[in-house]
Formats: sequence, C-alpha cells, structure tokens
Amino acid sequence: MTDVVDSDELLRRMHRARACALEEGRSWRARSEALRATDPEGSREAAVRTMAYEAVLRVLDEVLTPGRRAR
Repeated sequence: MTDVVDSDELLRRMHRARACALEEGRSWRARSEALRATDPEGSREAAVRTMAYEAVLRVLDEVLTPGRRAR
C-alpha cells in the first residue's frame, strides 16, 4: 500500500476497522454458541476466533480512546 492519507482518513479507517471487528466478533460468538451442542470442535474454533476479535477491539479502543478502559 503506497497511498498517502491524512490523519482524518486514518482515523476513519480505524473506526471502520473497529466496527468490522465488533461485527465479526459477534458473528463468531453466535456461531460458537450455535455449534456448542452439535460440533464441540467447531464451537471451540469459533470461540478462539471470537477472542482474537476481542483482542483487536481492545487494541483499537486503546488507540482511538486512550485510557478509556482502565484496568
């Protein structure tokens, strides 16, 4: 990627990435719950993906709103 973007565009892209990660995390969580009874291995895989998206959300939240999530 060789595009030069200003700070406003970078911020918009990070907000879109956060929204996408939030939606994907919800989707994988729902898939994990749906597969729990019929496919335990698939449910575990979906749960791992859910945790990955949650990690991405935590990082983007900290970048976009530093200090908002106090430990």
